[in-house]
Amino acid sequence: ISQIFQGSIKDFPGADSLKDVEVLRKAMKGFGTDEHAIIELLGSRSNKQRVVLPRAYKTSYGKDLLKDLHSELSGDFRKLVMALLKTPAEFDAYELNSSIKGAGTDEACLIEILSSRSNAEIKEINRIYKQEYKKTLEDAIKGDTSGHFRRLLISLAQGNRDERENVDIALAKQDAQALYAAGENKLGTDESKFNAILCARSKPHLRAVFQEYQSMCGRDVEKSIGREMSGDLESGMLAVVKCIKNTPGYFAERLYKAMKGAGTKDRTLIRIMVSRSEVDMLDIRKEYVRNYGKSLYTDISGDTSGDYKKLLLKLCGGSD
Repeated sequence: ISQIFQGSIKDFPGADSLKDVEVLRKAMKGFGTDEHAIIELLGSRSNKQRVVLPRAYKTSYGKDLLKDLHSELSGDFRKLVMALLKTPAEFDAYELNSSIKGAGTDEACLIEILSSRSNAEIKEINRIYKQEYKKTLEDAIKGDTSGHFRRLLISLAQGNRDERENVDIALAKQDAQALYAAGENKLGTDESKFNAILCARSKPHLRAVFQEYQSMCGRDVEKSIGREMSGDLESGMLAVVKCIKNTPGYFAERLYKAMKGAGTKDRTLIRIMVSRSEVDMLDIRKEYVRNYGKSLYTDISGDTSGDYKKLLLKLCGGSD
């Protein structure tokens, strides 16, 4: 079934990469940088129209576009521009690697990417990861996480979720019973049962499982996870459930939490705005205004500034 496009960024009609790089070159040549021209251009091109620009730039000028932009720009604006010039899988691999290396692990980022991408996307991320970072994503995860949380990540990183659309209610009932038996109805929790069901079954099937679970034990599966698990495993499992129930709602919540309170989690903000701009940004905006009473556009405006803000608002695509 062809679905209506729910992204905020579309192909720009008649975009010409050689003309586009001329605009970028002009914006960086001479005294000072014309950020406005960079924002207008990159904020109105789709990913496939942006990722050809480094090569076109090299063809025209014999120079490295990413290096030139890197030296002209700074801060979060520079990070956002760099993110826009990667393919989705390159950006995901880069973010996963950044979450793993360095002090402390950004567990929420690992879960966010691995629980929301399709099998095909995850296979491509694995390929790029190995190519770029000289080790498999699985080995990177193993070296940096432990216990049941590690198992959850490794399961998701297989990109092997059932993708059938049809739902067998009898099987959904069976899985709901298995979850109940593994958690609420047991002393201690059988985490591996949760893992097997949440990582392998199709999303439509799991939505049915969650409904069956609710009617069977009178409690939402999220509540049960909260009672049965703790720490990274709890937040990981909850994210998987939220993402399956309502992906745009899950991203709306991630964006809201990235901006509320002291200091903005800019890495999360950049990652979601870039990676969802051609997927479900319009749905995320609807969920955002429904759940938080103001538009995503308004919150980004109030929480960021300067050129960074202008480019983020282009990706947002409008106010609701």
